[in-house]
Formats: sequence, structure tokens, C-alpha cells
Amino acid sequence: MLDLHHHLLPAIDDGATDLAMALDMARMAAADGITTVACTPHIYPGLYDNTRDGIVAAIAALQAQLDQEGIALRLVEGADVHLDLGLLEGIRGGRIPTLAGSRYLLLEPPHHVAPPNFEGVVFELMAAGIIPVITHPERLAWVEDHYDLFVRLARRGAWMQVTAGALTGRFGRRVKYWGERFVDEGHCMLLATDAHHPQRRPPLLAEAREAVAARLGTEEALHMVLTRPAGIVSGLPPQALPPALHAQAPDTAPPAPPTRPGPLARLLQRAGRRT
Repeated sequence: MLDLHHHLLPAIDDGATDLAMALDMARMAAADGITTVACTPHIYPGLYDNTRDGIVAAIAALQAQLDQEGIALRLVEGADVHLDLGLLEGIRGGRIPTLAGSRYLLLEPPHHVAPPNFEGVVFELMAAGIIPVITHPERLAWVEDHYDLFVRLARRGAWMQVTAGALTGRFGRRVKYWGERFVDEGHCMLLATDAHHPQRRPPLLAEAREAVAARLGTEEALHMVLTRPAGIVSGLPPQALPPALHAQAPDTAPPAPPTRPGPLARLLQRAGRRT
């Protein structure tokens, strides 16, 4: 299995606090059947000011430690990216990493309040050739009132990543309900651990794979933890990968622009004038 959302790098965000904890988490992941981990620390301006260069350097150092300890885990780059006015510019300039250098970007919405024009921002990223992978929508405080927004985004080609622990009840009944709904209605493309800690937020994926297999069958469960994430790491386009089992085909029309040009739209326009 491949886990494409994992806060494994030590002392870089709110994940592993030191090397010892990172090694413990890596051992747990490997024992669970995970072979590849995307190290995805937060990029949250003013709180976690990580950059691609720093993340890549931290991955190289941790990979060397894993190899020395005999832990069979391959690390690739990524980031859990929060909304920011400089998002598109940061991706184009190489400051913000995508998953394994692909077209896919982990995009983390604010937890407590729906951001204004979120749909427009997602469409702007897609118009620029980026596939947003929206992280843990089932855990957002505002999912009840905006579930239809995520359905629209999924049908237009954005990807949804559900947290493994959501399906096994680690986050409570409410989150489990919404995680199962995203899965059952065909809008979940990936499962990932979003691991932060060996006990509180463990790097366990197999139990969620089995939960999906019981609901949708083994094939679709493997697509969520193997086929699609492997395709991302290999740089395959979405159309070369299995669609979600019950999802309607994404619209073939280009992404709709936001009703009012936002900051990302203005960045895109300026970038277009420079090229």
C-alpha cells in the first residue's frame, strides 16, 4: 500500500516530534503493509513555513535513517497545503511541492469555517493543470452544510481523500458517518492515514482498506490504497486511473471560472502575461 498523507518528518510540524517517534511510526507503517509514504508536512504561512527545499532535505535525512535501521519504507515528497494567496505562484516557483513531483496537490481546507470562494480556488488550480486532492473533507466542521459542494468538485475532477481512521471510528460517530458517505456515494478516490503520532494518530491503513472492502469490494479498496496512489507517484494523469466506483464521470467541459476573479485568478492572469 501507499500512504500519501503522513506527517512523518520529525520536528517540522505537528507530526512526529523527534527522530525516535518518526522511526516508531515508520516501523508501524511498514508492519501494516505500507511500502511508500509521502511525507506531507503542513505548509501554513505564519505557522508552518515549510518549503519544498526544506522538505526534500528532511526526507533525504530520514530515508538514510530508515535504510540504516532496515525499515523497508520508501519516502517521497509532498505537503499538506493550506489555502494561501500565493498558492499557485508557490507551486509554479517550486516553493510548494506536489505529491512526488506530480500534478496532484494535497489541499487542506480550513477546519472550522467554509472559506469564501473555495470552489473557485479549486477550479483555478485545475485550470492551471493541478489536480487538487482535498484532504479529509469528512472531518471538516462545515461538511454538513456543504456536502453538495464536495460532490460538485468531485464530479468536475477534484479528488477527495478520506482519513483511514475516520472509517474505523477513531474520530467518532459523526466523522465515521461522513467518511462512509463519501465512500459509499463514490466520491472518495484515496485513503490515507494522515498519521501524526504512534498512538493518537497512528499510521494504520489496512483496517480502513478492509472496511472499504466490506462495503464496496476488494477491488475498489485496493484502488484507494494501491492503484490510484501508485499512479500518482508514477505521474499518471487521472484519466489513466480507475474512477471512483459509483462516481459519475467528471464533466468534460473545462473548469468553470469563479464568479468573481479571486487572488489566484489574478496571479494566473499575471503569469500568463509573463509567458
